Amino acid sequence: MPRYCPKHRPMISPTLELYRKVLQKTWQSLLRGWIVIAAVIGFVAVLALAMQVAAALGVAGGFLLGAVNALLVGTTLGLIEQAVTHARVLTVKDVFESVGQYFWDVIGVGFALWIPLMALDMGMQNNPYGPFISYAVLLLMFLLLNPVPEVIYLVRHESPLDVFKSAYEFVVENWIEWFLPMAVLLLPIVLAPAGLRSFFALSTRVGRGAGLDFFQILVLPFALLGGWFDYAGIPSSVSWYLILLLTPPLAISILLFRGHLFASLSSSSRRQRHFASQLRRDE
Repeated sequence: MPRYCPKHRPMISPTLELYRKVLQKTWQSLLRGWIVIAAVIGFVAVLALAMQVAAALGVAGGFLLGAVNALLVGTTLGLIEQAVTHARVLTVKDVFESVGQYFWDVIGVGFALWIPLMALDMGMQNNPYGPFISYAVLLLMFLLLNPVPEVIYLVRHESPLDVFKSAYEFVVENWIEWFLPMAVLLLPIVLAPAGLRSFFALSTRVGRGAGLDFFQILVLPFALLGGWFDYAGIPSSVSWYLILLLTPPLAISILLFRGHLFASLSSSSRRQRHFASQLRRDE
């Protein structure tokens, strides 16, 4: 039986301390920014109305939905930015002042992804391995472009390519700390009978929009709650109402956690965190 080696502890201790601090900051931001939860519920109603209008407009309706999605996602990111970086309570005034923020950033990233994804879809139509290749590409996008929303509001950038570059470099440097919390949350979904299929379907949907699809912001916590409630054995007649009630606050909590985690990881390297942890133990 392998024995525990003390030298492995410095790699675990700073990571756990990092998550503890991030969770503490997330809770504080959630208390100050609870108005964002109410705003997101209102945004769902706005997008639902836009979908009804767009259904009668044909091709023009697609452009309308894209613009409304970018408006709502950009506004949400603006509010999350304030909750993450400001030590004050957010108000209704902040919601209205955030409308339109990061609109063009979301549009730019979406357009930069739309062309290659359209080419991928067209190229895979007659390929017998098309579905597998598409899943692989979208899963890769889900992983490498995962922090795109945080890059948009926490990193200075001049173009969508700068956003992609910053997201890629961040994932390469911090992939363990960044994806570990997500892996823990996704555990009930992955362990379910159709777990891998559900995970690939979820990740490819999120990867297609680089996390900038408003409905996908809610789909992930919705799926997580469903997986955890099923794992806990809660009857579907009860869990359905709990999922609807808890999805908005969980969605905002995840966005806040990601924002604080991104900021913390970007401000220090893994070696610096290990060194700081060693100093605290030696004191």
